[in-house]
Amino acid sequence: MTGIIGPRRPSGYDAGRRPPGRRASKEHDISSETDRLVAFSTQLRSVHQRLRQALDLARRQIDDEFDDRNGEDLLVYCRGFCAALSGHHQSEDRGLFPEITAAHPELEPVIANLMRDHNMLEHLLGGFAAAIDSGADDDTLHRHLDGIGAVMETHFGYEERQLLSILDALALETDPKELLGDLA
Repeated sequence: MTGIIGPRRPSGYDAGRRPPGRRASKEHDISSETDRLVAFSTQLRSVHQRLRQALDLARRQIDDEFDDRNGEDLLVYCRGFCAALSGHHQSEDRGLFPEITAAHPELEPVIANLMRDHNMLEHLLGGFAAAIDSGADDDTLHRHLDGIGAVMETHFGYEERQLLSILDALALETDPKELLGDLA
């Protein structure tokens, strides 16, 4: 059946989505190199947002907002957050940052600052893990997360101000997970 302008589409139809069971063709892949590049800056922001959410979940777990069986979930949420943040920074250090400095050597001081932040955050994450292992009280765990959160927010803001426009213009052929970690 046709409508005034063309064929009538079923309720919930999304013109940008391919029908179920059909493979994406080349024309459904990223439409241009610009879209791919902008996607990296968008992915970086998305990874940062997911890490903020993971930090919030760790805080909420300390506050007993979830069902907890003998502290097991505290380990899952808090260790999961630590692993995700570390993995993101390791991927940047090994993958993204060398790509950026190869294309923009003038950004070496910025990259050095970001890597210094990564080292500081690793130290803070180690202290947090030690506090969990020692059975520290909730206030102590929150103080650790407050410190991590403060450095993380400052770091993310600086990184985004310095690198998003670079990522929008840099031709990166590498898988985003290699450059930004498993949350990409």
